[in-house]
Amino acid sequence: MNLASYFPWKKHPVITAISALIVVLLIWGFWPQAVYVEAIAAKRAPLTITIEEEGRTRVVDRYIISAPVDGVACRQQLDVGDEVKQGQVLLGITPLESQVLDPRSRAQTRAQVAAADSALHAAEQQAEAAEASAKLAVIEHNRLKPLVEKGVISTDAYDKAATQVQTTAAAQRSADFQIEVARYELQAAKTVLEYTAASRGEPAERLPVVSPIDGSVLKVTRECEGPVRTGDLLIEVGDPKVLEIEVDVLSADAVKIKPGMKVLFDRWGGEQPLEGIVRIIEPVGFTKISALGVEEQRVLIISDFTSPAEQWQRVGDGYRVEARFILWHEDDVLQVPASSLFRYQQGWAVFVVENNHAKRRVVKVGRRNGLTAQILEGVKEGEAVVNHPSDSVEDGRRVKQRF
Repeated sequence: MNLASYFPWKKHPVITAISALIVVLLIWGFWPQAVYVEAIAAKRAPLTITIEEEGRTRVVDRYIISAPVDGVACRQQLDVGDEVKQGQVLLGITPLESQVLDPRSRAQTRAQVAAADSALHAAEQQAEAAEASAKLAVIEHNRLKPLVEKGVISTDAYDKAATQVQTTAAAQRSADFQIEVARYELQAAKTVLEYTAASRGEPAERLPVVSPIDGSVLKVTRECEGPVRTGDLLIEVGDPKVLEIEVDVLSADAVKIKPGMKVLFDRWGGEQPLEGIVRIIEPVGFTKISALGVEEQRVLIISDFTSPAEQWQRVGDGYRVEARFILWHEDDVLQVPASSLFRYQQGWAVFVVENNHAKRRVVKVGRRNGLTAQILEGVKEGEAVVNHPSDSVEDGRRVKQRF
């Protein structure tokens, strides 16, 4: 018998070869191909959870000096940034011819002088109370210092005592400034009573307007000579060496921030970030329109610098900063990119590369900061996880790492 009857493909070798090639190509075409993926190893590293918002600096105590009487103000010789001393004459006002005060107006003016005098005494009492609180905070801080060194108390209690020292010191400075303001208001009230046609039967002289504090000129409202009315803004002064930072955050984020919390300030102009501490979370929010036209409820967070003054002495009033409120920090955290996580069965999962195959792993996620996620269970240190897994990546699919 002819062997060709047993092996018919030998009669037509070309057709047989073409058929075999087609079969091989079909098998190769439908054979699952390896998917190129980006794999990143799970590692242990520090992880910080922050809230980041833009803020600006401002002078803690600023004074808006207004015209105490109707008159003609002289030309302003001061410029923004000029230093002034307490009691220094900033400008002069030539009062208008005062009207004769009737008995009721004169009695009312005397009552205003008495009220301003009482306000001065009240400010002095508040300053004494603030000074006592500051001394008590220093005593408490000094008492806790040896205890924390011995480990008798926690570090948090010592940090709260240190924060209380700074807070009471700031309150004492503010109370001292309030005394100066009360004195200035008393002087203004006495001036109204003194410079009247009834009390002075002589031509009005130029009334000097003096600075209530040592500081710098922050704003000049009027530069040219001209008439002014009582209460018109003339000049703003303040001490630029005493700054605070105001940051408006979303109300949902404000509830996570607490007084005494650490905050870092970036992009202020220096190479290293400045450190600060949260002093006040204002209890009242306000509505602000975002850049996208969306109404947002925001809250002001007031913070103080804790970095040495020589590091931020070049920062002035109204300077822009980027604040990072430290909500949580851990130095040794097992973490993976947050982009490697995906939803699976009411939880989270990742694809782990094992023997060039993608294996789905259900994981337990802890803290997240937007870019990185803490892994509590499911992945070990050093295992490679697929970053940004596409729809073509499935459990058991062969993958190839992209380098």
